[in-house]
Amino acid sequence: MDSASSARAAVAAVGQPLLFVVMDGVGERQESFGNAVRLAPTPHLDTLRAQHPWTRLWAHGPHVGLASLQDMGNSEVGHNTIGAGRIYDQGAKCVATAIAAGEIYSGAVWQRLIAHLKQHGSALHFLGLLSDGNVHSHHAHLHALMEQACRDGITTLRLHILLDGRDVPPQSAPIYLRALMAKITELSQRYSADIAVASGGGRMRLTMDRYEADWAMVRRGWQHHVLGQGTPYSSMASYLDELSHMDYASDQYLEGFVIHDDQGQPCGPIRDGDGVVCFNFRADRAVEITRAFCEPSFSEFQRQVVPKVMYVGLTCYDGDKSLPQDYLVTGPQIKQSLGWLMSQWGVRQWACSETQKFGHITFFWNGNRADPFEPSLETYVEIPSLAAPPDQHPQMQAAAITQHTIQALRSGQYDFLRVNYPNGDMVGHSGHLEAAITAMTVVDQMIGALMKACLSTGTALLVTADHGNCELMQARVRPLHSQSVSQIRPVTSHSTHPVPLYLYNARCLAGQDPAEVFMPSSAQFAPGLAHLAATSLQVMGLPPWADFEPSLLRVKSP
Repeated sequence: MDSASSARAAVAAVGQPLLFVVMDGVGERQESFGNAVRLAPTPHLDTLRAQHPWTRLWAHGPHVGLASLQDMGNSEVGHNTIGAGRIYDQGAKCVATAIAAGEIYSGAVWQRLIAHLKQHGSALHFLGLLSDGNVHSHHAHLHALMEQACRDGITTLRLHILLDGRDVPPQSAPIYLRALMAKITELSQRYSADIAVASGGGRMRLTMDRYEADWAMVRRGWQHHVLGQGTPYSSMASYLDELSHMDYASDQYLEGFVIHDDQGQPCGPIRDGDGVVCFNFRADRAVEITRAFCEPSFSEFQRQVVPKVMYVGLTCYDGDKSLPQDYLVTGPQIKQSLGWLMSQWGVRQWACSETQKFGHITFFWNGNRADPFEPSLETYVEIPSLAAPPDQHPQMQAAAITQHTIQALRSGQYDFLRVNYPNGDMVGHSGHLEAAITAMTVVDQMIGALMKACLSTGTALLVTADHGNCELMQARVRPLHSQSVSQIRPVTSHSTHPVPLYLYNARCLAGQDPAEVFMPSSAQFAPGLAHLAATSLQVMGLPPWADFEPSLLRVKSP
């Protein structure tokens, strides 16, 4: 492709600039019970639905490269799929396939890891999120890796467990911990192995920060996993017993713990010569702890002790920086994404969100690439997230995102603009319905302001979401062995509901019946996030790109 000539042709061909808005975690669900989207006043979204083209998109399971229809969508795969314009097998599916086929164990990295451990007579540590949420990890992957390590002759295993309560029910940690303890007992007896949980804690207290929002989380994780510093327990049984008597809201905020041995010492801090496998497959909450282990010039916090270990990721967490250098499974290799294509064509791009979702609207959107494809044509704006928990300040930084976006629209400097409002997802994960209703009220207000700005600047507007979440904040649960009225429990996880797609102020729709604009869903056609790249090109009046899934529009651009 001749970049220069293509750029001139494309810039001249842009019929209308486009603003692409991702309402993170806002799904489509009819029932109002526990539905922050339905319960919030949303006059602007209501107007879009009543008077302008709209439809529903699938954003979970195979529609976004996950293994089954039971797999919830998430922000990583959602933005990957939107930006890629087609469906790639994602981390969870890639890992499950590699484990089932045995490829993960015959690969060079696993073989070198086993050889390293045998050479040093050292321990193998597994570090990651313990649940079956299948968003960042899956405990079945951990169980399989533990078993293969024992089969390969590794007899000392230590586990550093992060508790979920976010992608799974908020107080479900005992379920996964008991399953893990059963697996430990089985493997210990079968292989005469020394296997123990060494440390752990809630994922929002230890280790799993993202986008450098709170390095103190990673420091606390380092203190627990490496230094062995944390609230001591004599055994996992004693920790589970105490957990059963705790009054707490969610596993994700539980304080850290360290298991001690019979001599009252930490049973498994990470030491020189050890091997460490991070069994999270998703990048955003794994990259910072990986940096702490792998970067020679790391300076984000004082580590005190830096053990020389062989550190292995389940996947690569930062391809630009090769972090880590050693990983077990190659994730999706996304080529020629929408961002790349527009950079080749000379389309001027602008992207914005606050810290919590900035990497999604840039890194994941660009096919796991942090840097712009063409810096002279792309502007990325990151707004620092507030320190307050999202449920305590559900407005988050929505107003600042909107202000910057309107300024960018009015500047006339950009052809394609994209933003992410994190509120529906970040507040949705808290399980607090009233806070989520406030979050949706704010997001609707922001959409209203953007509609006015798009109308005044001649910009088309696409509004969608990457997955569901805040439309399902509560569930009715009937207590076991009871005929009493069902109890209501909070829901903090994503969902498998479809997401909305709204189109506003698009010149290519002049005179069209809104109900006849989008391709209808059918047994042969299930519209999903992968169709949005081609749809965006058509709205802008740009030529189609053969590699993308087809546009959802039934009208022809002028």
